[in-house]
Amino acid sequence: MRRRFAAAAAVTMLGSLLHSGPAQAAGGGYTSSYETISGHGGTPIKALVYRPKGSGPFPLIVMPASWSLFHAEYAGAAARLAASGYSVVAYTSRGFWDSEGRIEVAGKPDIGDVSKVIDWAVKHARADERRVGAAGISYGAGIPLIASGFDERIRAVSAMSGWASLLDSLYLNETVSEQAAAMLLAVGHVTGRPGEDLLKVQDGYLKDEFGNVLPLAATRGAASYLDRINANKPALLLAGGWQDGLFPPGQYTDFFNRLRVPKQLMLQAGDHGTPDALGALGFTGDTWTATKRWFDHHLKGEKNGVGRQKNVRLKANNGGPWTSFRNWDAQTRTTRRYALAAGERLAQRASGWKKSIRTGQGTVADSGVVEVTGAAAQADIHWTIRPSEVDRRNGLVFRAPKSDRARTVSGFPWLRATVTPSAKNTSLFVYLYDEAPGGKAKLVTHIPYTLRGARPGKARKLDLRLQPIRWRLAKGHRLTLVIDTMDARYRSTSKKGGRLAFRSGSLTVPFG
Repeated sequence: MRRRFAAAAAVTMLGSLLHSGPAQAAGGGYTSSYETISGHGGTPIKALVYRPKGSGPFPLIVMPASWSLFHAEYAGAAARLAASGYSVVAYTSRGFWDSEGRIEVAGKPDIGDVSKVIDWAVKHARADERRVGAAGISYGAGIPLIASGFDERIRAVSAMSGWASLLDSLYLNETVSEQAAAMLLAVGHVTGRPGEDLLKVQDGYLKDEFGNVLPLAATRGAASYLDRINANKPALLLAGGWQDGLFPPGQYTDFFNRLRVPKQLMLQAGDHGTPDALGALGFTGDTWTATKRWFDHHLKGEKNGVGRQKNVRLKANNGGPWTSFRNWDAQTRTTRRYALAAGERLAQRASGWKKSIRTGQGTVADSGVVEVTGAAAQADIHWTIRPSEVDRRNGLVFRAPKSDRARTVSGFPWLRATVTPSAKNTSLFVYLYDEAPGGKAKLVTHIPYTLRGARPGKARKLDLRLQPIRWRLAKGHRLTLVIDTMDARYRSTSKKGGRLAFRSGSLTVPFG
């Protein structure tokens, strides 16, 4: 029943798209068609193919669809690229909708499909195999990144809202990203046919034995193939949202910093895929505008300024213009270390203090809702609490002095502290807020952390990097740190009746 529904939906959408194809071709200089391509192992892969008018050969752009979506996701962007002289193949990733096979979670068959699509396009779409690019969002970003290490024909990639490490995305600091994992598994079953590896991941998730599938996850990200990618030297454009709830930016920046290829990183307000979705449909958007310029330079050889751009482009999560830096570290001009001090202060000097909180009981502090919180930030609407309402029995609060001038937090904030758990497993969640004079505080960034296999009653050193952020802190506002043991976004191992003791510590804040 599900497959019949999927096929009907795909055919309906395709009928609409292809019906309008001749009119688009007349004005844009391309034709479009619905094709079946023999993928890895002969698996039929369904695709929308856009061919510029003329004899070619034309530079090629390969576009795998996102998780749970299909080729028409990129109809608008593909048409724009074709109208400017690119052959484009947008295809449904195997195991989803009208493509055959099983969902392989960016496994070997998915990577093989990219190469098979390139082979087909060279033969049937007047594509030039010396000028091949790949672009996509989410799943459609992660697959090309890996493929760029295995197929030397891929010379440029635009990876939007993608991942480089599944471990640091869905199991960051040994904490299950509950909302993200549940969403991916649910839509995978509804829109596709799970393969054996996805079922293993699901089993580990349901049994809270996610650690058992770590070896599998370790091979499903571009970070595992860094040496191959650096050897092939494709030009890589990585773009994402500061509050991506599936693939947070920290794992992307770590990968970016280790690349030794032509590269650029773009981060702006947004959640998973939200900065890129409208551009895929053909509307204007910063990431898709940058993507076309990236391909024009690296595949067509156009002198459009891309080669002179600085490698890192950032836009603050709470508004403002794009700012460029020569590398990731250049955004941070100075850092300030605040001691966690008595009286709930982030102070210049430490003072003796210790406090124990109850575990398994939450506070008003929270990281928000996946796909909602970050998307709202694009409209400058931010997850807001009042730190005064944090239940001090269940959480800690530390406030910095009011800022005497406007400043920009830019980079990775860093928390160090000594903690003593009363249980073997305890999760904790760290939030950094921008607190206004009226007492309302907007979420700046956060991080989860789980102490697993700890010795109850034994002190542990906590050395914890929060997710990176660029945030404009207004004069008169203060940074406020909150720590508790429950967050609706994540699966907490903290149980009621336990305690988590804190003593000493510091918060280092990067300023740009």
